[in-house]
Amino acid sequence: MGDQKRPAAKTAKSRRKSASANEPEFVQLLTPEGKRVSHPDYEVNFTDEEYRGLYRDLLITRELDAQGTALQRQGQLGLWPSLLGQEAAQIGSGRALKPQDTVFPAYRELGVQWCRGIDMISAFSLFRGVDLGGRDVAADRFNMYEIVIASQTLHAAGYAMGVAKDGAVGGADGEAVIVYHGDGATAEGDFNEALIWAGVFNSPLVFFCQNNQYAISETNARQFRVPPYKRAEGFGLPGVRVDGNDVLATYAVTESALDRARTGEGPSLVEAFTYRMQPHTTSDDATRYRDEAELDYWRAKDPILRYRSWLEAESLADADYFASVDDEAVQHVRELRQRVMDLPDPEVTEMFDSVYTDLPPRLGAERAEAVAFRASLDEGSES
Repeated sequence: MGDQKRPAAKTAKSRRKSASANEPEFVQLLTPEGKRVSHPDYEVNFTDEEYRGLYRDLLITRELDAQGTALQRQGQLGLWPSLLGQEAAQIGSGRALKPQDTVFPAYRELGVQWCRGIDMISAFSLFRGVDLGGRDVAADRFNMYEIVIASQTLHAAGYAMGVAKDGAVGGADGEAVIVYHGDGATAEGDFNEALIWAGVFNSPLVFFCQNNQYAISETNARQFRVPPYKRAEGFGLPGVRVDGNDVLATYAVTESALDRARTGEGPSLVEAFTYRMQPHTTSDDATRYRDEAELDYWRAKDPILRYRSWLEAESLADADYFASVDDEAVQHVRELRQRVMDLPDPEVTEMFDSVYTDLPPRLGAERAEAVAFRASLDEGSES
């Protein structure tokens, strides 16, 4: 077993050495050590309360996400895609949105959903298989999670074209559209087609790429030679790379991109350079393609720890405040957990009955088998 792990460890070590020797250029306002730095093009000026609020967003989102993993491990959810490590990318961009803006998420945008004030139970009921999210997406301006990689980029491109044709852009009160996707999505035809359409029609669309270093198990080196933000230029779009573990920089860059979209200046691409600390989903075994040393390297860049260090250094928050946020997070988790436990079990027949008008014989047999299996479980629980 030790011999099998040595090659993977060597590969991970070489990647780390390469990254540290040639750190990618990105917009950064807060270093991993929690030191505030300036940037000529981007700045954030919040009130003390707003600065503290970002920490609350980050921590509560992390705790709710951790509960998603726990619930899946306990058999209460069918699957859970953790966002651990990507909180700053989601909270920073989510807080930059205005009420009139519309979001097209991928499948792990729990932090953005939190920022939009949408009942978090919808994400959990979706992954429990009880419903498709159970929300009015038009009213929420937050579309359903999309499991099919990159397909949401086309949905967003089409919607944004409609926004432009309806005349809902051209001022500060205009509507902007943002679509979330990962680095793996940039290898899909849907993504590239969406860039073409958005560019040609000057749509008010922001492509927000959470580059978490892995498309499931494939590193960036196996996905592309040119990073996502540089590829935007080939489609006539501006692209910018931001430190995705820096909540302040992510806010500033996203706000600028959304403002461009609202005022009719067209689409852009934001690449948030971050890292996925958990497996791709709870069905993935990340130990097969990365080692503990690589995780330690990125733990030192933890988005919440760096932000807390800065708040403490600037005397913007004290121990009592952090304790109060911890207590609030515990309460949110308790309430959410109970609500998930109170959800009904999914109907085993729905995945068969809502697809075909006339069910093919093979699927009919599988349906009957599933019904019989579910009945045997029910009989076992009664006895």
